[in-house]
Amino acid sequence: MHTALMIILLISSIVLIISILLQESKSDGLSGSIAGGAEQLFGKRKSRGYDALLSRVTTVCAVIYIIVSLAIVAIFN
Repeated sequence: MHTALMIILLISSIVLIISILLQESKSDGLSGSIAGGAEQLFGKRKSRGYDALLSRVTTVCAVIYIIVSLAIVAIFN
């Protein structure tokens, strides 16, 4: 049981890292907030496509990671 949970944790963490690294930056830093940050804030957002898929994968993997981590601590501690 412990080995299976650790494997799930390892896979979810690797997928989480990859999905975060593949996402585009949503801000331009300090210069973007001063000059043109309102365009990003009120502009059109991509609700479909590659960015949305990566966002969903990131969210699902983060939830799985947290749940499995808590399960490992609760069961084996």
